[in-house]
Amino acid sequence: MIEERVLNYLNDTLSVPCRMEMPNKVSGRFVVIEKTGSYQQNKITQATFAIQSYADTLHKAALLNEEVKAAMEDMIQRDDISKIQLNSDYNYTDTAMKYYRYQAVFIVTYY
Repeated sequence: MIEERVLNYLNDTLSVPCRMEMPNKVSGRFVVIEKTGSYQQNKITQATFAIQSYADTLHKAALLNEEVKAAMEDMIQRDDISKIQLNSDYNYTDTAMKYYRYQAVFIVTYY
């Protein structure tokens, strides 16, 4: 399952915990990954991921977003990943939780 592969890779690579859902208690810096869609044609599969970097300041969230982008770019070294494309990244501050957040959207081609 590609979600597990991305989650395990980021947990092994990043300096912060990564999850697939929001923790019950929000504190410090952490990353939440979400697969937002997928596509398959001719046995080639792509998945789109929204990876959200949370922190208690906007600057820390932006720095964590840069760390996420670098880690995802390096994921191409895995044998089961054939392409990583950054679609976009942006400030996505969570005003309801009053917690700073950046979001990076990636398209991952894998087999």
